[in-house]
Amino acid sequence: MNTQYSIHACLHAIHANRRFAFTNMNYLSLSGECRTLKVIEKSKFITTSAHVEGEDAARAFIASISKEFADATHNCYAYICDSTGNFLRFSDDGEPSGTAGMPMLEVLKAKKLVQVAVVVTRYFGGIKLGAGGLVRAYSGSVAENLNEAKLVSYEECAEGEYSVDYSLAEPAKRYFSQNDCSLINTAYDSGVTFTVAVRAAEEAAFDGALINALNGKVKISPKRRYHFPFELV
Repeated sequence: MNTQYSIHACLHAIHANRRFAFTNMNYLSLSGECRTLKVIEKSKFITTSAHVEGEDAARAFIASISKEFADATHNCYAYICDSTGNFLRFSDDGEPSGTAGMPMLEVLKAKKLVQVAVVVTRYFGGIKLGAGGLVRAYSGSVAENLNEAKLVSYEECAEGEYSVDYSLAEPAKRYFSQNDCSLINTAYDSGVTFTVAVRAAEEAAFDGALINALNGKVKISPKRRYHFPFELV
């Protein structure tokens, strides 16, 4: 581990010569499941939302809610199940066409949420709401639910291995502890190799500062990239 790496050479090797492609698009979604209740003209509107990844997950979520509220008058739904916002579906489940599923979907789109599904369960209270009233009821139920739900930003993270001599293990640990990253693993062999994840947008600056701090005596090997949900504050 005596090889010296200049800052420019290291950064070029790390960031210009990657052997994989990955979209750097961040996106908004939900964390976990959220349920809310709204009563309008004696009708109960129970809204359940959740994070879903793919159509199978979305359909399984909808099926579970429909089974849970099998005696309800309607179980209307909308979902956007991919990360790009292109795969979407909705259903009025017996309500007049265009009064439930589409208004629900429009709320998801307005919130710029993806990988999300929502079901609004209605127990009819005996008073008809009319087309306009139904649109307001379903869209309003979803909007209120999402205001209560935990939103997260899925951001691209870069994971890599950082190898140093034993003499530089403590300075490297100190650097990791003082910067916004996640130390995933530490392996001890002829030297010390740290597996670290950092936001991809901050990766170049993070690596450059580490190379400076260790006077170039670090080998950096990119491993993989993925999206991680960061809670919005």
